[in-house]
Formats: sequence, C-alpha cells, structure tokens
Amino acid sequence: MTPERTEKLLKVLSKRQSNLTVVLENVQDPHNVSAVMRTCDAVGIQEVYVLTTKIPRHKKWGYRSSSSALKWLTIHEFDQLEECVDALRKKFTKILTTHLSSDAVSLHEINFTESVALVFGNEHAGVTEEFRKLADGNFIIPQMGIIQSLNISVACAVSIYEAMRQKINAGHYEKASLPTAQMNALLNQWGLEEETPEVYNNSKLKRS
Repeated sequence: MTPERTEKLLKVLSKRQSNLTVVLENVQDPHNVSAVMRTCDAVGIQEVYVLTTKIPRHKKWGYRSSSSALKWLTIHEFDQLEECVDALRKKFTKILTTHLSSDAVSLHEINFTESVALVFGNEHAGVTEEFRKLADGNFIIPQMGIIQSLNISVACAVSIYEAMRQKINAGHYEKASLPTAQMNALLNQWGLEEETPEVYNNSKLKRS
C-alpha cells in the first residue's frame, strides 16, 4: 500500500466518532440500509446496528446504494431486541427513537456532544413499541410540509448531519476518539496487514 493511501486511511479513522451510532430496526429495503451506511461513512460513524425481529435477516445489501461503504464500516446484526439494546447500553449513554409522540423532542434539541444512538424503524410501521419502551426518548425531524414523513435514508441523513454539525462546533473531529485497539484492528482489516500492529500509535494523529 502506498504511503498516500495509508495516510488517507489514517486520516479517515481519526475522524471516526465513537459516541454516535445509527440503529436500523426492521428496515426492509436493502437499498435503504445501504444508503444509510453510505451516509454514516460520510459523517464518520464507524458502527451501525441492524436489528431484524419482524423481517428475515438481510442476505445482502444494495451494493450500488452503499457505494462500497459497507467495506469500511462495522455492522452489528441482531435478531433479538434485548440483545441489541444490551449491546447499545455498553457503548452509548442515550438511545433515542424516531417517533411522532407528544413527548418527542426536536432533532435540534438533541445534544450530540453526548453519547447517542439514533434508532430508525421500518419504512411503513416505524420503530416498534417494544423498542420505544426500552429507549430513553423519542425525537422528530421538524417539517413544514403537508406530508409529515421522509424516506428513512433521507431522515437518517438529515439527523446525523445535524449531529455532525454539532460535533464539528464542539471540536470532536479534531482529535481521534476510537480506542487504539479498535483503530489498529480496523487498519489491518482495511488492508494494512503489512504494517506494524502499532501503525496507529506511531502515527502523528491526535488522540482525545
């Protein structure tokens, strides 16, 4: 691998955000899932959670929709709600679901400088009641039109770009936040096996 390629991968990993993730619950269209993955990569989300309790587990993703983003992400797949929530609780402080309810807060009221997992549900039914009961709250995306809904990939993009805006203002992209062990594992996974396992430690990237 060329030094330029190595430097690019190191730079991308230095922008990955350890305290932000997206959860897709029973999202049926694999192209929607893949489009979300592509946006997650764009804003620096490394880990994506895919939960399938009411639909079969996806056998493949929509490759064209993801534009190969799948290669660069860590995908966690679950078919049990409790297992998924337990895994999220180990890494994230708040779990917020997209749901129009009387207690839902606006997307712009969420503090994305904190550790947050955003849950997006099925294209037709939304997030299940079971998941909402285990979450910390609901949020909505402000809209001014007659049709009060967005395609799931669009809704996710709007949400996590708001998260990125807040995190940029807070300086979260100026220092790497992924644990060193995870960083080195990803470097190896991405094709730097020929480098020393401590290639990240020996780089000049800033740590938080």
